Amino acid sequence: MTAHRFIIHYPGSRNSLIGRTISHYRIISQLGEGGMGVVYEAEDTNLGRHVALKFLTPVMANDQNLLQRFQREARAASALNHPNICTIHGIEQFESEHFIVMELLNGELLADRIRRGPLDNESLVTLGAQIVDALESAHSKGIVHRDLKPANIFITSRGVAKILDFGIAKIDHQQTPDASSMIETIRKEELTSAGTTMGTVAYMSPEQARGEVTDARTDLFSFGSVLYQMATGALPFQGDTSAVVFDSLLNRDPAPVHQLNPSLPQELGRVLDKALEKDRSLRYQSATEIKTDLLRLKRDLDSGRKRSADITTSGPARAAKSSERPIAVLYFENGGGQKEDEYLRDGITEDIITELSKIKELHVFSRPTVLAFRDKPVTPAQIGQQLSAAYVLAGTLRRSGSRLRISAQLVDTKTDFPLWSERYDREMQDIFELQDEIARKIAEALRVTLSPQEQADLAAKPTDNLQAYDLFLRAKSYARRESRQDLELAREMFEGAASLDPQFALAYALAANVCALHYYRYGHSEVWMERAKAAAEKASALQPQLPEADIARGWVCYADGHYDQAVELARGALERKPDCEGGHYLLGRALFSMGRFYEIVDMAETAVRMAVEDYNIYTPIVNALGALGKTEMLRHWRLRRVQVLESHLTKVPEDVRARLALSTDYASLDRMDEALREVNLAVSLRPDDASVLYNAACSFCLLHKKSEALDALKKARDAGFRDSDWARRDPDLALLEGDPEFDRLYPPTA
Repeated sequence: MTAHRFIIHYPGSRNSLIGRTISHYRIISQLGEGGMGVVYEAEDTNLGRHVALKFLTPVMANDQNLLQRFQREARAASALNHPNICTIHGIEQFESEHFIVMELLNGELLADRIRRGPLDNESLVTLGAQIVDALESAHSKGIVHRDLKPANIFITSRGVAKILDFGIAKIDHQQTPDASSMIETIRKEELTSAGTTMGTVAYMSPEQARGEVTDARTDLFSFGSVLYQMATGALPFQGDTSAVVFDSLLNRDPAPVHQLNPSLPQELGRVLDKALEKDRSLRYQSATEIKTDLLRLKRDLDSGRKRSADITTSGPARAAKSSERPIAVLYFENGGGQKEDEYLRDGITEDIITELSKIKELHVFSRPTVLAFRDKPVTPAQIGQQLSAAYVLAGTLRRSGSRLRISAQLVDTKTDFPLWSERYDREMQDIFELQDEIARKIAEALRVTLSPQEQADLAAKPTDNLQAYDLFLRAKSYARRESRQDLELAREMFEGAASLDPQFALAYALAANVCALHYYRYGHSEVWMERAKAAAEKASALQPQLPEADIARGWVCYADGHYDQAVELARGALERKPDCEGGHYLLGRALFSMGRFYEIVDMAETAVRMAVEDYNIYTPIVNALGALGKTEMLRHWRLRRVQVLESHLTKVPEDVRARLALSTDYASLDRMDEALREVNLAVSLRPDDASVLYNAACSFCLLHKKSEALDALKKARDAGFRDSDWARRDPDLALLEGDPEFDRLYPPTA
């Protein structure tokens, strides 16, 4: 990619300022010139950094209207702090020169990128989501851009979109220019000459063209035009003169995108149709809506690419065979119906998924993907249709004393014909051999020849000790609840499993997690941190490449306040194992504690998809959205969490942490009576639990009960919750901002 600084060069630009020092800025070179101003690279001699300076052109410098527009651009953009909006450092005047100081960017304009042809699907969706996320932030502050086009969007050398030029932005309730003044401005910018593509006019919304009052939906139409051009390389509304373009804009539909670019995802056509709806009441109503659809599309593209990578091998013949073997392992039915056997059913199913994943010629859908179908009355044909799975493994598990009975069946989803079925009646101590046998039988039924390495991998077990395995599976179900009692119980079980089998690396790793969380939440007792460090080091020593071992080390770093190291370890583990236990939750919490809220929002969909029923993952997401002031998107995520929490509490009604999260969501959704019921029940169940008390304070704040919130926070601190970084950033505690008692309990960090 050809590198440019900030914007493209134009011939005939003035160079008279090069070499001069304006205020404390030494002008180095001219970067480009647009309709409003000339842009230079300069060195800020005070701060020792390079910046971009935007000056009005000499012809326009004395035009009061243009000067006001120039100043309005700076005010609008400087009110925004977003990674996809060019940062404005300030607006200054030196003698007769008015200029904006902004960040210096490396890369190229989106307009230049589009000239080389349509963007690939991944870049298209990724950049589109970034642009509309920036619009969402601007709209939340009452700022409508109104001149969104590829020439006002920059793509950095790292592939990050940056919106430029808020010169005709509408701030709050400023008067909207009428169509004639808009067209006159466009003519001044020489965009209406015959034989040239219409610039700004081509990206206008119909309401702008008619001179009507504009709102946020105006930008969404313009964004749709930009996205259309990114996808096809062509404008949706074209013409040689402004009159022709206006007629197309107001009265004609653009060509279907798939006619121009057949490789585009079908869903993108629907997104563009809705974005380019001429009636704005039928258009996307918010940037959040269109961003959600693009993120969902990005997720689907990522999943499809991963499936493709998983089933593709070096030889063409091998790849063809692999592509015929996508298999979904459904959670086995709990035939005995005993609640205490749920952990065993889940653990055995997940271990079978792990075993089959070791066979290269099988594409096995991940645990998060199939978890959505657990205990649902679905047929193999339905699974095949929804997941594009060729085969489904389903079964029933029943335990009676020390005996285990499993019935399993492998079904072709197209024909509904069973390719293999078996019934096992074994002692519990044979469970590992049973899992191995099921994996081998499925490979045999699908005519897959196992390599010596695959046979060795199938023979390897997390532990050879059945009692250790049973304790490990039980502990996992308690660890996710995070109350003091649950963490202590989980710790005892994980450590018990490790003592029964000193080579059980996974048990050490998850023991480290719960010890670090206990240290973080309940009083910073060094005993817990020492336990966490020892267990994490043991897991890493036993299996250095184990992703869970990195997560364990990450939780230790997080509990000790080393958030950057926690982020690095979590990301490394998730690269190797995207559904690694607790990985996304650790990453989200560490990013929140560092104030890196946008990164949490970017990972939200992936994190929830991988965590599935672990409601903890929603905490950093909801808090980040609250801290960013994204109220509409926050409501959307709270509604999603309510569904997960309500479902969870029907199965685990004693989970007080879930009740508190549900209480805060109810309060935020104005369901005050339900919120008060849940928080009071939670506190009555665990009156001395620091985590419970802290989250109760959040609920009381949302219920506008300030004294109750402060009382709960004081008790939380006395019980061990001391994290000022988290408390000061938690949007649920906004009611207490500036309160002396709150500042005393959780003082601002330096």
